[in-house]
Amino acid sequence: MEKKLARLRRAKATRLHIRKLGVPRLTVHRSDQHLYAQVISADGARVLAAASTLQQEIAKDLKGTKNKAAAAAVGRAIAAKARAAGVESVAFDRSGFRYHGRIAALADAAREAGLKF
Repeated sequence: MEKKLARLRRAKATRLHIRKLGVPRLTVHRSDQHLYAQVISADGARVLAAASTLQQEIAKDLKGTKNKAAAAAVGRAIAAKARAAGVESVAFDRSGFRYHGRIAALADAAREAGLKF
């Protein structure tokens, strides 16, 4: 349980910094089986866009939901949905997860799809 508490402590520190910036945040959650991404408004009151490997339009062309290809698909989808909602620039909230593997693949794909952070 200490590993999870350390991750949540890192996430809390990041979110406090992002709150001071006053920009929408792209938050990511990674579970063993799936990857979830949301763009949350600057005040934290509304979810502006959401994408995950649970959604059929994202998961239908994938071999699995827990690899870098799936993370890249979620990154492209969240960037498209955020831009459709009028969000061009976000702060990346990795929720305390290391910027490595699936998290990095999602972030790179979102940047390539036109989201700035």
